[in-house]
Amino acid sequence: MTGDSEALGRLERLRAELARAGLSGFIVPRADEHLGEYVPPSGERLAWLTGFTGSAGLAAVLPSRAAVFTDGRYVLQLAAETDGAAWERCHLVETPPWAWLKEHAPPGARIGYDPWLLSEETLSRYQKAGLTMAAVEANPVDAIWADRPAPPAGPALPHPLEFAGESSTAKREAIAAILRESRQEAAVITDPASLAWLLNIRGTDLPFTPIALGFGLITADTAVQLFMEPEKLSEETRLWLGNAVQAHGRESLLSALRGLARRIVRVDEAGTPAWFAHTLRDAGAEIVHGADPCHLPKARKNAAEQQGARAAHQRDAVALCLFLAELTEAVARGDWTEATAARRLDQLRARSPLYRGESFPAISGAGEHGAVIHYRVSAASDRPIRPNEVYLIDSGGQYPDGTTDVTRTVWTGPADPPDAVRERFTRVLRGHIAIATLTFPSGVAGPHLDAFARRALWDAGLDYDHGTGHGVGSYLSVHEGPVSLSRAAKPVPIAEGMILSNEPGFYEPGAYGIRLENLLLVQSAETGGTAKPFLRFETLTLAPFDRRLIARDLLSESETAWLDAYHARVLAALGPLLDGEARAWLTGACAKLGP
Repeated sequence: MTGDSEALGRLERLRAELARAGLSGFIVPRADEHLGEYVPPSGERLAWLTGFTGSAGLAAVLPSRAAVFTDGRYVLQLAAETDGAAWERCHLVETPPWAWLKEHAPPGARIGYDPWLLSEETLSRYQKAGLTMAAVEANPVDAIWADRPAPPAGPALPHPLEFAGESSTAKREAIAAILRESRQEAAVITDPASLAWLLNIRGTDLPFTPIALGFGLITADTAVQLFMEPEKLSEETRLWLGNAVQAHGRESLLSALRGLARRIVRVDEAGTPAWFAHTLRDAGAEIVHGADPCHLPKARKNAAEQQGARAAHQRDAVALCLFLAELTEAVARGDWTEATAARRLDQLRARSPLYRGESFPAISGAGEHGAVIHYRVSAASDRPIRPNEVYLIDSGGQYPDGTTDVTRTVWTGPADPPDAVRERFTRVLRGHIAIATLTFPSGVAGPHLDAFARRALWDAGLDYDHGTGHGVGSYLSVHEGPVSLSRAAKPVPIAEGMILSNEPGFYEPGAYGIRLENLLLVQSAETGGTAKPFLRFETLTLAPFDRRLIARDLLSESETAWLDAYHARVLAALGPLLDGEARAWLTGACAKLGP
């Protein structure tokens, strides 16, 4: 937590800047100019100002009050990291920031915002609440952040066709066809993951997510303008991009947008900074709101990406099973803390020459820390993993052929786990199996499936405060749109080739957390006798569930059969790749539950 005096000092300096600018308040989102989940250190304004380091949040500052908002994943973390004397802590859904500002802002207040850090869709929520919103040319947080890091300047790198599975030329032609069919002449691309997919490039600008930060314009004739610092583009990468991609420095972006006067331009109002729409309208362009045209085709993995995902998950599973095989004895010896356990798993993954690093900071939570949904161990919070408690490990790896994300919850032993823990673990497992075994008609969207994962918990009056699943990229972001298994998600139909997570959970604050996560590949399903197409899930993740935590009498025959079949598949796939004690451990961990 930022110290009391330091937190209050930063807040007061920001208020002084706002007063000088004639503003009654200001919004500080956790975002950079690409509006992605992960931001470089130079974009961590919310963390610098408030101390809150979660990946979703926003601060609202008024002359005499200030609040920080986040969702259910980070409520406990928000309380731990922020100073209650300076900041009110609010749930983003239960108390939306525009409602809080409407209630607490003085009459006639002008609320400032950085148009690079809010989308038009988000901005409209404040305007619809009756607030007077004022765009600033320079972010006032930057004026008081004396040691703000420089923006990242890592290189953009070719992503080989053997992993991409489709040429950039073919992708550009497909996106241009979407524009022509929609009678649009150009599209703004501000998501670096979309640029990475479209141009078959990757980068090192962000930890955990292999992208190069930049912006793009694609026109209906397939031409692309890429706006990225010249030093990021080597001669090799320029040759890889080809003559159809014109590279410019980011200072050329304004003139390029002004050059779209009287053109019909597609802008993703939810994912594009409002600055782009403001600039295009001022230039006389006609804006059509539409989703980033790369998002859906990027989410639908081609054959090479699907096969790469299977290979990456098998490779990743070897490391995870070695880790789980070591866990019980390491805990008994008192060798592992939460941090050393996370490092050990990273070391085991790094034995693969294809390993490129974690896909997100590992969530390594023992006991009460497991109840913090997106817990991140720190030097201050690190503690030993003790015998006879629940331990949750949520982690993933980046490989050039795929991105992984897996969560297992285990009992550290040697005593038997309490019946209440086993009962709740089994209800979470039943929800996991319910999603894994679903067959559903084409056209169904993520929000339609979320309740299946909660049924067994709801039957006992229990629930969890996060979505059931998210999309996952192909050597890209571990959290990828446009589909999400969540009540709060937009109803985008699930489509063949998408990779989604399946991760129901349960959390007992101050005691333990349970989450069970596999990644799923959407496939066509043969249902027989119906003309309507159906879909099913292929489970990609290969790792056993802790049999000690399963209350067998709560599982149906079909649920037990699925679990036994899954464990048999895990053993067949990984057994030949493990030796000695690890193979013996896996054999026991995959033993049948059923008769």
